[in-house]
Amino acid sequence: MTLDEAVALADRLRAARKRIVLANGCFDLLHVGHVRYLRAARGMGDVLFVGINSDAAVARLKGQGRPLMPAAERAEILSALREVDHVVVFEEDTADRLIASLRPDVHAKGTDYGPGPVPEEATVRAIGGRVAFVGDPKGHSTRDLIARVVERFR
Repeated sequence: MTLDEAVALADRLRAARKRIVLANGCFDLLHVGHVRYLRAARGMGDVLFVGINSDAAVARLKGQGRPLMPAAERAEILSALREVDHVVVFEEDTADRLIASLRPDVHAKGTDYGPGPVPEEATVRAIGGRVAFVGDPKGHSTRDLIARVVERFR
């Protein structure tokens, strides 16, 4: 889904008084922590949009060799999850432009961020939304998963 399509849909949903939640991330290698994060995010509203960083943004954020899967494949997998209603790929390193455009009621961030400031917090406040820390507090991360795989095959 393009940003323009997502914005038009969000406007229609808002007019129908639906509570919009936005979760975002790289989702470079999906794992149980992502599923728990998205399930908790979906529970905070009526519709869950998931923003995923483009391949170029993941490479800038995570370094050489990333992403492990191209954005189209990450989006397809995420779209197959019943908790996820819509997926939008964005080019920027942070979701500020996506948030400003979609104007979600809740911007869900994983527990790896909180409590504390998140990169998009000022944008969320500016649109009258709120940041919620949700998901699995056990600290599942793609970085740790990759490190375990590398160690196992050394």
